[in-house]
Amino acid sequence: MQHALRAGLLATLLSTGLAAQAAPKELTYTVTIDPAKSTDEFQVALQLPKLKKDQAIYQFASTAPGTYQVMDMGRYVRNFQAFDAKGKPLESKQIGTNQWQLAQPDKTREIRYTIAETWDTPVKEHNIYRMCGSSLEADHALLNGQTILGYPQGMQNQPLRLKINYPSGWQAGSALTPDAQGYYHAKDYDQAVDSPILLGRLTQATTKLGDAEVALYCYSKTDQIKAEPLLGAMQKMLGAAQSFLVQLPVKRYAFLYHFEDQSQGAWEHSYSSEYTLKEQPLTPEYAQSITDMAAHEFFHIVTPLNIHSEIIEHFNFVQPTGSQHLWLYEGTTEWAAHMMQLRGGLISLDDYLKTLQEKVAYDHLRADTTYSLKKLGLNSFSDEGQQQYGNIYQRGAMTAALLDLRLLELSGGKRGLREVLLELANQYGPSKPVSEQNFFDDFTKQTYPEIRDFFRRYVENAEPLPLQEYYAKVGISYSPVYRTGRKFGSLGINGYAPKNGGLAFAQVSPTLQACGVAVGDQFVAYNGAPITLETFRQTIMAMQSGQPGQEVELTIGHEGKEKKVRCRTVERDETKRFYFAVDPQATPQQLALRQAWLKNL
Repeated sequence: MQHALRAGLLATLLSTGLAAQAAPKELTYTVTIDPAKSTDEFQVALQLPKLKKDQAIYQFASTAPGTYQVMDMGRYVRNFQAFDAKGKPLESKQIGTNQWQLAQPDKTREIRYTIAETWDTPVKEHNIYRMCGSSLEADHALLNGQTILGYPQGMQNQPLRLKINYPSGWQAGSALTPDAQGYYHAKDYDQAVDSPILLGRLTQATTKLGDAEVALYCYSKTDQIKAEPLLGAMQKMLGAAQSFLVQLPVKRYAFLYHFEDQSQGAWEHSYSSEYTLKEQPLTPEYAQSITDMAAHEFFHIVTPLNIHSEIIEHFNFVQPTGSQHLWLYEGTTEWAAHMMQLRGGLISLDDYLKTLQEKVAYDHLRADTTYSLKKLGLNSFSDEGQQQYGNIYQRGAMTAALLDLRLLELSGGKRGLREVLLELANQYGPSKPVSEQNFFDDFTKQTYPEIRDFFRRYVENAEPLPLQEYYAKVGISYSPVYRTGRKFGSLGINGYAPKNGGLAFAQVSPTLQACGVAVGDQFVAYNGAPITLETFRQTIMAMQSGQPGQEVELTIGHEGKEKKVRCRTVERDETKRFYFAVDPQATPQQLALRQAWLKNL
C-alpha cells in the first residue's frame, strides 16, 4: 500500500513535548528505520499510559503463533531504557531472557530500545526462520511484530498503534492500512504480530475475488520477479480457492514476497502471508512451486483464523504451548491446498496422486511413523517435536485426506471435509474458539459416530494409515511396493550428503564400490553433466532409469583430486514405492463416490 507516512529519518524517536501530552489510550509505538546509519537494528520507542505496580515487567516474545519454534526475542534487544513524563531516565534491569523489570512502573511513560534484525544477527541456538524474523538492508526491510515489539505485563490485550519512519522512496505492504497520520492500528498485541509489514523498493499488484481485495507486494533483489506476472500466475489458484470456499471469509488479504539469495519458506497469518524465496527467473515450474506454497498459506484464512482452540485465541507469548490440533491447522490446510487445485482443474489427477506418493514416502522414510499427530502438536516447540515437525505437512495432510474420504462415504458423497470445515468456520469464526480438549467429540457430534474412532486411531494414536482401504472407496489403488514388470539399468541404492557446496556419497552401492567409488567421495559430474543441488534430482532419475548393461561415466572428487570412473549398470526389476493409480476396474459405486470426491459439492 502507498501512504503518506514520510517522517524524516533525522527526527528523534520521541520529543519531550510529545511525551508530556496526555497519556494515550492506545500503546503507541514508533519504529525508526535508517539504513544510512545502520542495517543491523531498529530503533523503537513506546509511549505508555500510567502503569500499575503489577505491570512492572516488559515482555518480549519467546515465540509466536504458527512458528512452532523458540524465538526468545530478548536475545536481540540492545540498550533498553525507561523514562518518566519529563524525559528523565528511570532504572530498569533485565531479569530473564525476554523480560526487563521497571523500577518505577507508575512513573514510566516511555520505553526506548534498539533491537537487532534476526536474519544477520548470529545466535548460538534456535535460529529464527527467515519468514518469521526481521531483515533490514539498504533498500528494504521485513518486520514481524514479535521481532520488534514487546508489551508491559498484563497489556497483551491493550489496543495499540504503530508508526514506522522509513526512507521516503520506500513503499510499504501489509494487511493493515494506516490512518491519515500514518499509524497502523491493532486491537491488541496478537493482531500486531499477526500483521507483518514488508517495506522498501517494492512492486505491487491487486485483484478482486468476489468482494474481497487481494494485494501482492514483491521485493526482488535484482528485479527478476515482479508483482503483476506473479499474481497473474497465481490467479487460477485464487479462483479455485474461491470456488472451494464458496465465499472468502476476509475482505482484504496481502501476499508479501521477498526474493533474494535463499529459500526458507512461508508463514501464514489471518489476513496475509509472507514468503522468503530464492530469486530466479519466474519460469512456469517456479511459478507453480510458488503457487502450491501460496495455496497452502491462503487456506489458513479458514484454519486457524476461523477454526482454532483457546491456545491460539489467547496465545502465550511468554511460555510456548503446543496444541494437539496442529494437524487441523497445518495438515488440513496442506490437504486443502492441493485438493482445491485438483477440483479447480489446475492439476491433473495423475499429478495429484504423485503428490500423495511423495507425502507417504516422507512419512515412511524420513519420519517416525509411531509418533502420533497429537503428540507432534503438543511437543511441537521441543527439540524432539521439531525433529518430527515436517511430517505435519505429510502424514498430517494424508490423515485429512482420509478423513475427507470417510466423511464422503458416510454421507453418501454429499458431505466431505470441505463442507464440515465451512460449517465449523461459520459456527465459530475469528473470535469464538473451539475447545482444545473436546474438539474431537464436538466434531464427531457434528458429523458421524464413526469419526470419533478415526480420530482416536489416526490422530491421538499412530496406527498405520488405511491408505489402501480408503482410496479403494473412490477407485484408486494403493501399493506400498508396486512392480511394473519393466527391467531397467541401475547403479544400485546410494546415499548422499551436502559437502563443500555440492554433494558427497554417504552410502555407496556394491555396484559403485566395484568401480572405485567410496563413502565421502565428492560427486562432481554424471556423464559429463556437473552435479548441482538444483539438478541433482534429475541426475538421480537418470541413474535409476538407464538401459541394463549401459556404460556411464562418473566424475569423483577423492582426497582433493578428481578422477573419472566408468561403470556398467546392472539389471533390476522396476518397482515403485507408495504407488497410487486409478483403478481401471472401478465399480459403479466407486466411480460415483469418485465423482463427488473430485468436484466442489
